[in-house]
Amino acid sequence: MPQVMEFKLPDLGEGLTEAEIVRWLVAVGDVVAIDQPVVEVETAKAMVEVPCPYGGVVTARFGEEGTELPVGAPLITVAVGASSLPEAPAAQAAEAEGSGNVPRPLIGYGEDHSRPARRRRVRPVTAAVSAPVVAAPVAPVAPAVPAVPAGPVPVISPLVRKLAKDGGVDLRALKGSGPEGLILRADVEAALAALRAPEPAPAAPVAPAVAAQGERIPLKGVRGAVAEKLSRSRREIPDATCWVDADATELMAARAAMNAVGGPKISVLALLARICTAALAKYPELNSTVDLAAKEIVRLPSVHLGFAAQTERGLVVPVVRDAQHRNPESLSAEFARLTEVARAGKLAPADLTGGTFTLNNYGVFGVDGSTPIINHPEAAMLGVGRIIDKPWVHEGQLAVRKVVQLSLTFDHRVCDGGTAGGFLRYVADCVESPAVLLRSL
Repeated sequence: MPQVMEFKLPDLGEGLTEAEIVRWLVAVGDVVAIDQPVVEVETAKAMVEVPCPYGGVVTARFGEEGTELPVGAPLITVAVGASSLPEAPAAQAAEAEGSGNVPRPLIGYGEDHSRPARRRRVRPVTAAVSAPVVAAPVAPVAPAVPAVPAGPVPVISPLVRKLAKDGGVDLRALKGSGPEGLILRADVEAALAALRAPEPAPAAPVAPAVAAQGERIPLKGVRGAVAEKLSRSRREIPDATCWVDADATELMAARAAMNAVGGPKISVLALLARICTAALAKYPELNSTVDLAAKEIVRLPSVHLGFAAQTERGLVVPVVRDAQHRNPESLSAEFARLTEVARAGKLAPADLTGGTFTLNNYGVFGVDGSTPIINHPEAAMLGVGRIIDKPWVHEGQLAVRKVVQLSLTFDHRVCDGGTAGGFLRYVADCVESPAVLLRSL
């Protein structure tokens, strides 16, 4: 008899205590291999696929898509070493599908196993989040509605079907609120409440205040984590901002010369990042954090450079490790790699944590300036606006030059304005005359 092992939601790192089930990658009865991803979850930091350490047949799943589970809660159970589920009645309710309640065999029993184990399936829904979808046999359930010639309806929980049947609710007339239109218990209960309700009186005019309440969007996942981090930054950090306009004409000319010789292209962001690492070497106060418990400023030995990346899921800040050891070519490659992974929603928690200084290029949005909020628990952030042609006095003459606004927001606990101003002035000098940077290479 195969041993049934329980796989629990693991600790995904960096103090995360819960995750939301986004998409199941396996169903009850599927055969899984060791380290095969079985579920896609969203933490407060990233979307990740969770691999299972056991190989065998999935015997139960815990939680519906959209459910938040704490770390340590059961995810699935696996019959280790098995290749199929034990024989069960064909009327297995957890896998019934089609119009009405016409059953079909369990996955892994009487099915073609030549298909890959990992596939997207219409998944069963339980009446309660905590109840697993199990493979244990149950008695056949009588059809709640006649067969629908127009095509199959989603698999529906036996409890939901029984509730609908007992209350006289036609499932064909309901629109499910669950994943992929799945009819949930709440949908049937709402229909029952409507059937039992008395004939409504003529509706009174809706007050403008009620009509204007608007859409409510849950503040959770990545958006919720960003909101909490920014709020904490404002609560804890006494920040200040200074800014300066700089002539970036020579920097853009240097970049064009680098790219003209062939090889991988160097991005403007990579050049600004290299300038930042050189500036942090001169002003290490800004590459630090404040330990409130110990009442100490901790100066950090390495520059783990965060940069803002806009994705479909919102703004994220991937981190380039040990940026002080990278040249512009290496920085360009790492920025491109992390941006691609971020837009695919595949950043690991380790890619989004541990930053010591952030570079924010809001110029890509076509704006000149900003007062960025520090990425807690860091001590500073450099903001870069768009680089545009402007009238500028150059060598005593009015000329059209490429001008950029640089802004530095810093934690006033780690340094005074003189240090922050010195850092920003050094950055601006390197932008205006890239040869200044050669002294620190």
